[in-house]
Amino acid sequence: MIGESAWLSALPPFLLAAAVCIVAVPLSMRLAPRVGAVAHPDDERHLHAAPTPRLGGLAMLLGYIVAVVVFGGQIQSRWPILAVAGVVTLVMAIDDIVDLIWWQKLIVVVGAGVAFYLLGISITSVDLPGGHLIQLGLLALPVTVLWVAGMQVSINFMDGADGVAAGVVAIVALVAMLAAINRIIVPGDLQSGVVILSAALMGVCLGFLVFNLPPARTFMGDTGSHFLGVILAAITIVGIAKVSVGLSILVPLIALALPISDTAWAIVRRGRAGVSPTTPDARHLHHRLQARGMTPMETALTFYFATGVLGCVGLAIFGHRKILDVGIALCALGVAAIFWRNHRRLQRLRREAPVLPGEPDGGVEVAGHHGAALESLRHPRDLD
Repeated sequence: MIGESAWLSALPPFLLAAAVCIVAVPLSMRLAPRVGAVAHPDDERHLHAAPTPRLGGLAMLLGYIVAVVVFGGQIQSRWPILAVAGVVTLVMAIDDIVDLIWWQKLIVVVGAGVAFYLLGISITSVDLPGGHLIQLGLLALPVTVLWVAGMQVSINFMDGADGVAAGVVAIVALVAMLAAINRIIVPGDLQSGVVILSAALMGVCLGFLVFNLPPARTFMGDTGSHFLGVILAAITIVGIAKVSVGLSILVPLIALALPISDTAWAIVRRGRAGVSPTTPDARHLHHRLQARGMTPMETALTFYFATGVLGCVGLAIFGHRKILDVGIALCALGVAAIFWRNHRRLQRLRREAPVLPGEPDGGVEVAGHHGAALESLRHPRDLD
């Protein structure tokens, strides 16, 4: 009964957040060109075809605030969360307009974690398997700051392909909500608040995807990616801060393994190249997938499947044993999709390949880049 009531309590904030975001996105699209918040195509990071507005994060912030204010009355930490998220989002909106210097953005990223700590939203302990509770003490501040900053940077680096960031965060929010539902003791407790916060986050993400799925009509910009990072960090901290739950912090970590690993590799890659870690490039995982021939939609779906599978693993560790069946089904579906895609691509290349003089039908000799493409499909290990 508690689980059913939790699901019912999640539905209104989800729907309201999505509806407000859907209404607000077109307004942000009109505002962006007037203030200069437009992403123009280039060879470094913005690989889209036409100038695109990038203030979608403001619509997401508005949808989230409305949903949490209306349905989050029992959440004690809602005002600190909304305040920090609002300040970060508005400052990053300025960045989308005038391009702030990297150290100015770093102050905002780190400052969000410090603000959460001062407002009582912090990671104060870690509960290890076997009932070993470790109090962080003086390490609570740096750990909290690192967690909040890491979430923002990971989502920001991931936001380079249509629909990827919003879709992945929506899945991670669902994972966090399921983890909270599994730990609700009585209706209205701390984890019930996490359910509402997570549902509202899912709502704004899916509402934004209406305009951001390939081909995207608007981008969230740094405005949106940092908003999502701050809210996701807050949800995970609130979910573990006052309730000792073994391995609970691993749930979002596992679900976000793909963007986190991509972020870590980007920092290493840029360090080896002798450039700043904040220097943009087109060598993130989503860029590489598209360079290998994936369409923007296929790239987004790849991230969704990977995040969903990893989220199922995290929930299984957390106690949701039956969720492994969903993870296995997603893996099977992903493998089937890969085979189907390669088959379609091979058939298309065979149809487009020229027939050389003297070659009989059915024994087509393929030349040029078509032949190379077919060979890459036969021997995928040689792609590198």
